[in-house]
Amino acid sequence: MRDRDAKGTDMDTGERPFLPVMLLLFVGSGCAALVYEIVWFQMLQLVIGSTGVSLGVLLGAFMGGMFLGSLLLSRYVPEDRHPLKVYAALELAIGAFGLLLLVLIPLVGSGYVAVVPSGFGSVLFRGLLAGLLLIPPTLFMGATLPAISRYVSATPTGVSWMGFFYGGNIAGAVAGCLLAGFYLLRVHDIVFATAVAFGLNLAVAGLAYGLSRVVPYSPPSRERSAEKEGAGSPEPEGSSVFVPRHRAVLVAIGLSGFTALGSEVVWTRLMALTLGATTYTFSIILAVFLAALGAGSALGSYVARSTPNARTAFAFCQVGALVGIAWTAHAISQQLPFWPINPSIASEASFVFQLDLARTLWALAPAPFFWGASFPLAVSAIAEKDQDPGALMGGVYAANTIGAIVGALAFSVVVVPWLGSQNAQRVLIGFAAVAAVTLFMPLVLKKKTGPVWLGAGVIVAFLLLTGVTQIPPVLVAYGRYAPTYDPPNTLYMGEGRNSSIAVTELSNGLRNFHVGGKVVASTEPQDMRLQGMLGHLTAMLHDDPKTVLIVGFGAGVTAGTFVAHPGIERIVICEIEPLITDVSSQYFSEANNDVLSDPRVEVIHDDARHFLLTTDEKFDLITSDPIHPWMKGAAALYSAEYFSLVQDRLNDGGVVTQWVPLYESTEPAVKSEMATFFEAFPDGTVWGNTYEGAGYDVVMAARKGGLEINVVDYVNRLMSPDHSSVAMSLAQTGFPRAMDLLTTYAADAYDLADWLADAELNRDRNLRLMYLAGLGLNEYVAGDIYREVLDRRGFPDHIFTGPADRVGFLRNLMGY
Repeated sequence: MRDRDAKGTDMDTGERPFLPVMLLLFVGSGCAALVYEIVWFQMLQLVIGSTGVSLGVLLGAFMGGMFLGSLLLSRYVPEDRHPLKVYAALELAIGAFGLLLLVLIPLVGSGYVAVVPSGFGSVLFRGLLAGLLLIPPTLFMGATLPAISRYVSATPTGVSWMGFFYGGNIAGAVAGCLLAGFYLLRVHDIVFATAVAFGLNLAVAGLAYGLSRVVPYSPPSRERSAEKEGAGSPEPEGSSVFVPRHRAVLVAIGLSGFTALGSEVVWTRLMALTLGATTYTFSIILAVFLAALGAGSALGSYVARSTPNARTAFAFCQVGALVGIAWTAHAISQQLPFWPINPSIASEASFVFQLDLARTLWALAPAPFFWGASFPLAVSAIAEKDQDPGALMGGVYAANTIGAIVGALAFSVVVVPWLGSQNAQRVLIGFAAVAAVTLFMPLVLKKKTGPVWLGAGVIVAFLLLTGVTQIPPVLVAYGRYAPTYDPPNTLYMGEGRNSSIAVTELSNGLRNFHVGGKVVASTEPQDMRLQGMLGHLTAMLHDDPKTVLIVGFGAGVTAGTFVAHPGIERIVICEIEPLITDVSSQYFSEANNDVLSDPRVEVIHDDARHFLLTTDEKFDLITSDPIHPWMKGAAALYSAEYFSLVQDRLNDGGVVTQWVPLYESTEPAVKSEMATFFEAFPDGTVWGNTYEGAGYDVVMAARKGGLEINVVDYVNRLMSPDHSSVAMSLAQTGFPRAMDLLTTYAADAYDLADWLADAELNRDRNLRLMYLAGLGLNEYVAGDIYREVLDRRGFPDHIFTGPADRVGFLRNLMGY
């Protein structure tokens, strides 16, 4: 079929040769957009936190801008403007905002933390900040597709090219996702990544403008000049997609966006359990999802060119998406957790990435493929002769995007926390069925057997819906190592706003607390010892502590140790996941001294960094036991800026302690953690927790004003009657003798200076630890790392003071 615009221009012989080049424009544009998205989200999460609510408002603001841009382009940019020149201007605007936000986010963020309200007002304020910063640049991003669509006509071949543009944009997004996640931010930082994205914007804008000088463009005769009607005049009904006859298609493409983004939220969370929640995992999941969308869009674009009934093809795509959702739900819960895979035997991280890619493709690809194919078919289904292609593309894109916004927010903030992932996927299948029925209804009712077929389809959808099973407890408990464990004795399993939780009990009665597929706390000896250190060491290094902040609750054992210390007047617990504190109070109350019932305790359910940024309160003690650094988002609680913030929130003489795991880590990651801590606390120290005689994890500790421990005063204080409960608690956590806690001293910043000389500091601008630790989640070299620390230590006479005989006794206990 030959395409002609309203004035009769033969597009097959005239403009067609330039369309493949224009496709390359969208590849570059999509690549830059994903780099910006990752950078902006990383920067804004440091300000407004990494909670489910924060992520929801960020995504809503980002996609809200895309929605507005797609909708407003055709209303405010006349058709007489050359599409390539408009496209070039949009790319330049995106690039300008990309550079501007590098400066604006920190500036606006500092103002935000100074005035942010508490409670629900905080949620609204976070949304306002995200919208203020993200909507302007994303508005221009959303306008690019409708702008370039004006270069083709609303005919089958023209619509097909619109679909190819859409697919090219997604292909670029895949490249941008992998480029940012595996190179730009791993090797460089957000400034460098932004510079690369800006360079892409400039290149795309330059190419688009250059093409506009050689590619002819004749505005269609329907074009309304600004002099006659005004640039913002409403469009005549014939050129608008928002008319009753197109309602079913627009509803269906909106539901397609709703189920697509809702599924992405649910599946990303579940696949992170299966693969491990590293930054690389999220990049792989997003890349596979986008790649499947792009492949589907390419096929849908080809079909749109030749099919006599695009609406029917669109309807069958909704059926395909429905079956795809059911397939993924089955693969995640019944297949992947039981594949015979032990990731720890991989000799290189690249082999793990290959395996993760294969598993993600197997589980996730089908449904996104059909969602991708749906878009060009939906455009084709409502395309009409002499229709403004920009309005056509913008209207369909807007309907799809508004559905995606609702889906992302609903499933991240409401559906999964309230109903769980099993029922969330059932809801998704139900809405996919509604989309299919909406399209099929007028078609099947024309046939005598139509209602029968429709009924049969509904029954099949219902069977698929009810066939969705719950994820196995072993997956929530042990994550990527689930295939290597027998089904545990699960006392509890639940899914919260930010994390999936499980409590298991071993045959000997010991309990493990699992978050996101890993053990984060337990009543096993090595963990009780660490949890006791984080509490008692912090308190005993201070002369007279009154207030304490605990970052990360876990089973609550660390928080519970402070109940025993006399003089403590206020205990603030900052935990990002509300379900963690609820569950711990039920299953670990004996181990944690029922700390949550203590009247001195206040629980803050928020990202700890956000809490510290927005509070004026200062503390005598701050102890931090966040999730493992390889888990995405945790590195923000190990950055130089975070430690500086902690220092500002300490009273004079205040003590800070920070957990550092040696297992599931590498030497570069541990060096980064220690060197970054020592930059903020130059007199910092390292205290070791061993397991079966080898290094296991360590506690970094520092005191504002310098650390000095009089050995006699320490022992007398611990042996005094008012500290009897402290001594008892220490014995229960593995320190039966008065000086046992002091013997865990391993080294200080001065001992380790040479060893840490090549360490990469973890700063907000690069969050380097997230990438270093993500390469070592399958490593078990804790003993080797701890030996490197001990080999460099000397007895710290400047720290342990007092009578020579008592200091000498401690020296002998420590093996000097």
